[in-house]
Amino acid sequence: MILRSDEILDVDVPGGGAMRMHLFRPAIEGRFPGVLLFSEIYQVTAPIRRLAAMIAGNGYIVAVPEVYHEYEPAGTVLAYDPAGTDRGNALKVTKPVAAYDADAAAGLTALAEHPACNGRLGTFGVCLGGHLAYRAALDPRVAAAACFYPTDIHSSTLGEGRCDDSMARMAELNAEMLFVWGRQDPHIPFAGREAIRARLEETGVSYAWHEMNAQHAFLRDEGPRYDPALFLEAMALTLGFYRRVLG
Repeated sequence: MILRSDEILDVDVPGGGAMRMHLFRPAIEGRFPGVLLFSEIYQVTAPIRRLAAMIAGNGYIVAVPEVYHEYEPAGTVLAYDPAGTDRGNALKVTKPVAAYDADAAAGLTALAEHPACNGRLGTFGVCLGGHLAYRAALDPRVAAAACFYPTDIHSSTLGEGRCDDSMARMAELNAEMLFVWGRQDPHIPFAGREAIRARLEETGVSYAWHEMNAQHAFLRDEGPRYDPALFLEAMALTLGFYRRVLG
């Protein structure tokens, strides 16, 4: 589908000010399921925009929030370099977990109220965003969550104080979950993945689980870790999952 990818929406987050969201949707009349897509620590980079466009072009309205809106001016994109990485990692553990959750709630509300959204809601995320997509799925409005190599779930180290309750709250998930991992990802080692999967089994969450021979950030179409073949395979998994659950 031809897309609209030029829209922005500034959403008021209680206690957090304005959060900019970038919207991607089919350029045709109609209402579509909504996907709240959470980025890596670098915010809404060119690869993230292309990822959002890939999903939107298959019949979804996709909203991408700027995850560090309290700390950086609207429109800030951190570079894929040491300085950008250091800044993104520092902000990841500066922002309180409650603030991430407030962003998700406000983003889901704004997406659901958009005239092009039919009210069915899913989430998607990579790296930090994979964890945020997981936490957003604790909201009962979310029916499907696709979490790609989500960091810090196994270690419970997201946010201010490096102490989150994502694993502890897993039983609250009502959404169907899709987890995709890279087996060569040093950020989520085998023991960490096994801990997450054991907890999923313990809590009875409905989930699908895929491990690929890939590095961290293998979806990012910039840099040496990008795997185009696995990108296509992962998108097929995601879109099949969304079609089944969201329509």
